[in-house]
Amino acid sequence: MKYIERHIEQSIVKASRHFPALILTGPRRAGKTTLLRHLFPKAAYVLMEDPDIIARVRSDPNAFLDELKTPAILDEIQNVPELFRYIRTRIDRMPNKDGEWLLTGSQEAPLMKGVTESMAGRAAVFQLLPFSLDETSKAGLLHGGFPEILEKPGVEMIWFRSYIQTYLERDVRAISTIRDLATFRRFLSLVASRCGQILNKTELAAPLGVSVPTITQWLSILEVTGQIILVPPFFENFGKRLVKSPKLYFVDSGLACHLLGIDSEKALGASVFLGPVFEGFAASEIVKAQLNTGKSRALYYFRDKQGLEVDFIVPLGEKKLALIEAKATKTPTPEMGRSLLKLAGNIVRYKTQAYVLHRTRANDHPFTALCPDVQAIPVDRIRSIFEGKT
Repeated sequence: MKYIERHIEQSIVKASRHFPALILTGPRRAGKTTLLRHLFPKAAYVLMEDPDIIARVRSDPNAFLDELKTPAILDEIQNVPELFRYIRTRIDRMPNKDGEWLLTGSQEAPLMKGVTESMAGRAAVFQLLPFSLDETSKAGLLHGGFPEILEKPGVEMIWFRSYIQTYLERDVRAISTIRDLATFRRFLSLVASRCGQILNKTELAAPLGVSVPTITQWLSILEVTGQIILVPPFFENFGKRLVKSPKLYFVDSGLACHLLGIDSEKALGASVFLGPVFEGFAASEIVKAQLNTGKSRALYYFRDKQGLEVDFIVPLGEKKLALIEAKATKTPTPEMGRSLLKLAGNIVRYKTQAYVLHRTRANDHPFTALCPDVQAIPVDRIRSIFEGKT
């Protein structure tokens, strides 16, 4: 497969000129290694999952680093987090050598703990998610954006089944001693069926026969390993009693479809999960646009006890908000913007921009105004919201 440019590249290259270390996190198989090896082709490469290498590092970390030529890509470094301390020592010894240490990890929270304790101020941190629609038209609602899925069409079912198995055997067991993997697999499918819903841990626990604390732990694992997005409610009080639990989505819509047993465009179009899967797809595309343009992840939803609901609220800067409804339709209508206008009318402290995000792509359906204050945006043009081009 021909290399596809990632929108985060410019930010990474810029940071490599100002920081001794770069740390790239994200879900397993999102393309982290390919990206770094493309941007830094002369860097040495070491996969920190090889048992022999892990043993060498743990027995004599200084000898391992002495033999390593820099710049160096240390892939999946969360497997040897103790190495952070020794890298920090070398950075402090030669603080002006930028871009020497290029580190990747699939488990964000454990990796970030090592960064916080050992690499604060010495490393630029980035997160890479699977391909966005804005990066390649090959990405899509049914099969998602994992690079290998786009490279090998026709083997999606086999790939996702293998991915889940690898994920369970490596990432999950590395974080927690889960004994009953069969129940955890059922948990994954149950979570997929709750996409777009407000999180209710009791409803997840009951059919699985596990406790609420267990569900809390398992959800944390999914979030830590970059598999789900938990979208919190917007906390500004617009004069309403608000619902306060987060909404849940999968980062990759292809994985969600696989877990739901949806294996074709026809099946997806007829599925009761089309709307929730598209809503999750939109959430992921928004987060990707934020991360790929150097912004912090900031995504919220709004729902009050009176029934007013808006899928997403996205801060655009000081006192500016984007209000977004995600609709799995190819024919957006003014009616779809009603909740956006109602919420906008209740907001006085912010300037708002309202959008209906729809399933059609820009080449087939350009930007249109549904009414004077609501604009319809094709799903592959989410990035334009953050660039002020709408």
